[in-house]
Amino acid sequence: MGIYVPRHFAAPDRASVARLVHDYPFATLVTPHAAEVLVTHLPLIHVADREPHGTLFGHFARANPHAAVDRSSDSVAIFHGPHAYVTPSWYSDPDRAVPTWNYAVVHMHGPLEIARDPAETRAVLDLMVHRFEASRTKPWQLRLEPGFLASMVGAIVGFRIKVKRVDAKWKLSQNRSPDDRRRVAEGLDDEGYAEAAATAAWMRGLTEADAGN
Repeated sequence: MGIYVPRHFAAPDRASVARLVHDYPFATLVTPHAAEVLVTHLPLIHVADREPHGTLFGHFARANPHAAVDRSSDSVAIFHGPHAYVTPSWYSDPDRAVPTWNYAVVHMHGPLEIARDPAETRAVLDLMVHRFEASRTKPWQLRLEPGFLASMVGAIVGFRIKVKRVDAKWKLSQNRSPDDRRRVAEGLDDEGYAEAAATAAWMRGLTEADAGN
């Protein structure tokens, strides 16, 4: 389940990979299993630890077939960063180019380990709540009535993935001239929607990183 990454589209460093996974935590988790491939869309939290590439944490609804997989099942979590259509009209020579799509994506591979103890699932839930509430002015607290909280935790199953391999692709016009990259970023800014502006910002960040090397 690898991805095709030409050398000029490789992610610049581990910090940029960690940033994408942090900023775009809603992932697609894919696990080959029995006669079919299981696919679940869900938020995942990446924790930098002693594993080769950190550990991912998340949870399934207990009724989700994904929650019943074997501990040894290898999975890939796909994180989609910013992406946008690129028109040839933005290039300096639009008659010698074709349309394309700019994007950044990270694949994290590792064995899926389902929590067997409710305390493990509760720990994952606490991690999730802290990640998405801590920056708010008035963070919501997990202070539910004990019986209700127990029923809510019982309806989900936590899991972790010790990441063994990372594939990352930054297709952000690196194969074009500096002038074309500038024109594409400006064109994306003028598109008027957030995803295009975010793609332009990541393009500029990549250019600034190259300039600093």
